[in-house]
Amino acid sequence: MVICRPSKVYISSSNVDMRKSIDGLAYIVEQKFKLPAQSDMMFVFHNRHCDKVKILYWDGDGFCLLYKRLERGKFHFPKHITADKYTVSNTELDWLLNGLRIEDIRHYEKIKKQKFSTQNNDFNMA
Repeated sequence: MVICRPSKVYISSSNVDMRKSIDGLAYIVEQKFKLPAQSDMMFVFHNRHCDKVKILYWDGDGFCLLYKRLERGKFHFPKHITADKYTVSNTELDWLLNGLRIEDIRHYEKIKKQKFSTQNNDFNMA
């Protein structure tokens, strides 16, 4: 089994019962999200307290289920999501799993683009 980078990462916007295993989570993906569970996509689920996550993905031969529980603190999932699911980039997933806020990386990228754009304009004027 090798963990590979998925084509898309979907995060459930609602809390999920962490007693659910592969079949229960695959059911949510197919029935609620209307997506194929046996695909090259990764699906992230969290509990009510946001201190546990389960990640479901298909590796070509079968399902893999990763589970992470934080001993201190919690995962910072984006707030104000109205859809059942939302997508994040692989980088954003890494940030999320390391306890960082996805909103922070998006804000950082926005500032970085603005700064680069400003520097580029200054360079072109010289």
